[in-house]
Amino acid sequence: MDDCWNTDTGEAVYRSWDVVKNLKIKVHVERVTSTAGLSSHLQQQVLSQQEGEDIELETLNAQVQKGDNEEELVVGWQEKFFSQYEMELYQNEAACQTPLDRQYHTEVKAIKRGKGRRNRRIFTFTDHDRYTNCLPLAQLQHSTDLLTTTKSGPTFLAERMASVRHRRQERRTMDSSVPKTKIINWEPTEEFVKNSRMVNNAMQTMHVMADLGPSGRLGQKENECLLLTIKTDANGTVIVKPDFNKNKEPYRILTEGEKKDVWRLWVENVSAPMKSEEKEREQNMYKDLYVRHKEYFNSLVGQDFEMPPLGVLRYIMNGEIVSAKGFEYDNLYIHFLMELPNNWSSLPNQPLSGVTQTCQTKTLGKECVAYFSFPFSFEAFYVSDKESEELVPQWPVIYFKVLSLDSWQRYRTEGYGYVLFPALPGKHTITCHTWRPLQTGTVSALRRFFIGGSPELEDQSYVRIPGTFKGERLSRFGFCTETSGSVAFNLHCIQQSKAFVDATMMKMRRQRVFEQLGGFSQQGAVCNILEAFQRARKRMQDARESLPKDLINATSQLHIESSA
Repeated sequence: MDDCWNTDTGEAVYRSWDVVKNLKIKVHVERVTSTAGLSSHLQQQVLSQQEGEDIELETLNAQVQKGDNEEELVVGWQEKFFSQYEMELYQNEAACQTPLDRQYHTEVKAIKRGKGRRNRRIFTFTDHDRYTNCLPLAQLQHSTDLLTTTKSGPTFLAERMASVRHRRQERRTMDSSVPKTKIINWEPTEEFVKNSRMVNNAMQTMHVMADLGPSGRLGQKENECLLLTIKTDANGTVIVKPDFNKNKEPYRILTEGEKKDVWRLWVENVSAPMKSEEKEREQNMYKDLYVRHKEYFNSLVGQDFEMPPLGVLRYIMNGEIVSAKGFEYDNLYIHFLMELPNNWSSLPNQPLSGVTQTCQTKTLGKECVAYFSFPFSFEAFYVSDKESEELVPQWPVIYFKVLSLDSWQRYRTEGYGYVLFPALPGKHTITCHTWRPLQTGTVSALRRFFIGGSPELEDQSYVRIPGTFKGERLSRFGFCTETSGSVAFNLHCIQQSKAFVDATMMKMRRQRVFEQLGGFSQQGAVCNILEAFQRARKRMQDARESLPKDLINATSQLHIESSA
C-alpha cells in the first residue's frame, strides 16, 4: 500500500530571484476512508436487498457531503485564512486585547457581512500570529508526524535548529564579573552548544493548517493538523516542508481518535510565471545595473597602474613551504635564503632569509611528513644590461637547509637543497630532494646521535655553484654526501614589464586591423602565407649574396641559354 503514497516528507530548499509575495501555493485535501465511500457501497447493498436491512440511506446521505470530504485552496504568502475556531473567537470583541486581535475582529466582521468564507477546513497561521510563535512544539511535531508513514527520528541538525527562532529573545549579555580565564568552556553542555554555536538567520514562517474533524464538530483545537510549513529569508531562500508533489503520489494524513480517517494531501506551486516581456525588461535592468557597477569600480581603480621603468622586469613571488618528508629525525624546521645574481636587485626593506616554525612529523604510509604550510613573499627587479651578451637572465635561487631539534634544544643538519625561480609566471608545484655532508666513521655517527653535531657547509651556495667560483669546471671529487628527504614548495609567480604590455597592445592592434578588413580566418591565412613568402625570399637573397660572383654569373648564363 505504500507504493500509492508519497513518503518523502522532508524539507525542500529553493532559491528565488523574485519577491516572495508572488508565491502562490495550491493545497488540496481529500478524505479517503470517509462515510461517503461507505454510503455508496451500502446504497448498492440496500438497492439489491430492497428493504432487507435496517440501514437508513437518508441518514447516511445527511452525514456526508462532498464539501466535507474534499477542499482545495490557493494560498498566498502571509495570506490569512481564519479557521472555525478563530471565527468564533474573534467575533467577541471583549476577547480581543492586542492590536492584531482587533484587526482580526474587523476582518471577521467584514467576512460575516460579505459573501462568507472561501475556506472551510484549510486555514493559515502567518508570521505575525501569536499561534505561530506560541504553538507548542509537541503539537507541531505531532502534526508533522501525521504526514510521515515511516518511523524516523529527527537529525542532529534538526534537533538544534528547533529553537533557533526563539533564541533571539532569550539571548543574554555576558556577565562582566566572569574572569577572562573562564571564557573558554572546555566541557560545553548540550544547551550551551545549542545556544552558542548555531547560526540564527532571521526567517519568516507561515503554516498551512487543516481542521480534519467530523463535519459537525469543526472548530475544535484537537482536530487541527499541520499540512505545510513555508519559511523564507531576505536572501531569496524558500524552504517548503513537505515538498511539492510535482506529479507524484499524494501525501497521507492519518488522524487519531476514535474515528481514524485517512486523508490525501496535494501541494502544488501555482505562482504565475513571468512573461517574456517582463523577463526581458528585468534582464535589461540587471545589465544596466551591472554596467553602472563596473563603471563605478573602474572609476575607483583608475587606469594608472604602477609599472616598472622601461627595460626593468618586476618579479613577484608568493610562495609556500608545504611539507618535508623522508628525514631521519623529528621536530623539523627549515632555514632559507635568497641569492640574487648580477643585474638583480630587491627593495631595501625586503628580507632575504627566513625560518619556518618547528613542526612534528606525522606518519603517512611508510614515511614521516612534517606539514609547515609556511607562506613567504619576495619581490625582485631585473635591469637589462645592453652590454651583456646574455639573452636569458640568470634567475634568483632559494637556498634552504632542513634542521631537526631534539628535547635538549640541540639541532642537527638534515639536508641541503635549492630551488630556482620559475622562468614562467603562474603556479608551480616543486618537490626538491636534499642531501647532507657525510663524515665517514663511527665516531661521527655517535656524535650526531648523542651530542647533535653534524658536518655543515660553510658556504650554503656550494649546494649549487659557489658565489666565489670563477672557473669553467667545478670538481667535487672526494666530497662525501648522503641522500636525505625532500621538501615540497608551492610558488605563485608574477612577472610585470612594459615589454609585455607593448607586445599585448601590438597584438590587439593587429587583431583590430584584421577585424576591420573582415574575414578573420581568411585574412589571417593570407597574412601567414605572405609572411612565409617574405621569409623565404629573404633567405634566398641571403644565400645568393653568400655565393661567389663567378658562380652566380655562370648560373645566370646557363639559365639564359636554356631559355633560348
